Amino acid sequence: MTLDELPVGSTGSILKVGGEGILRCRLLDMGLIPQTTVKVTKVAPMGDPMELSLRGYVLTLRKEDAHSIEIEEVPV
Repeated sequence: MTLDELPVGSTGSILKVGGEGILRCRLLDMGLIPQTTVKVTKVAPMGDPMELSLRGYVLTLRKEDAHSIEIEEVPV
């Protein structure tokens, strides 16, 4: 499953960060690295962007970018 498919309030663990070039580097720089736990806290009314909670901070990410991150859902 990819990060953009994770429902609001659910938690997942990052398995792989895809993308190419500068986008992939930017995602990794923002802390989206394998084995990081991520929680989807909100999604904008029109469905994009989504708000994530990870590593003690909040990150807003476009669904297009979230689609390149593979995760597995973690039971709470």
